Amino acid sequence: MSAKSPKNGIQQKAPEVVGLPEDVAVIRAEIKKFFTTKDAKGKNIGSYNHGVYAFYDYDDEPIYVGQTEEQLSSRISRHLTNQRTDAVAMNVLDPFKVASIEVWPLDNLVNGLTKKKKKAFLDSAEYTAFQKVLRTSVLGAVLNEKEMAPRNEISLPPSYKQRIIPETIYKQRKHPDVRIARRATTIANLARVISERDVSNGLRRTLLTQARRLERLAAQRVKELGITVDLKKK
Repeated sequence: MSAKSPKNGIQQKAPEVVGLPEDVAVIRAEIKKFFTTKDAKGKNIGSYNHGVYAFYDYDDEPIYVGQTEEQLSSRISRHLTNQRTDAVAMNVLDPFKVASIEVWPLDNLVNGLTKKKKKAFLDSAEYTAFQKVLRTSVLGAVLNEKEMAPRNEISLPPSYKQRIIPETIYKQRKHPDVRIARRATTIANLARVISERDVSNGLRRTLLTQARRLERLAAQRVKELGITVDLKKK
């Protein structure tokens, strides 16, 4: 409702909000800063046109792995700053949960390859990164919907990894109650998608992984608060 001026009683319009919310703006700035990181050849890592990448949550738990044949900065930014990727639109990946990014730029290893061989190499690289992060996962699972076909693991070049959440908002976003609420909402949205569409088995596996992630986080929170829970009681 518009407020009235105490002087003349004329209704005044509320001031228009311009630009991004502060937390969104600072995260985007951190992402942009990450992609200007120089590699050994002095090239911005975000400018590489081929690569694989992984996202991690606030516990440094891997949550998603992908590959790209477009600029790393463009592909990853589409995941994290808008809804124009299947993973985000289908509620497989919630950008809010991504605390760190790891990338493996691969231009130097695919230049000169035929289109077919290039795709085969990227598939192998993605599978290798996928297996690498799975070995570090407490749950032994990530949120990728599509099942990754087994490939021969290859030797990947050095990766670049960085937290994209600045210190000014990191503590608030890492708070377990905030994360539990967000995770529960994501599960509800994903379950709704599943109930309304003919979906893949992979999407149902993702729902299970999300539920396991929520259970683990909620259990940690209860333990942290010293609450005794006997799940055997009826």
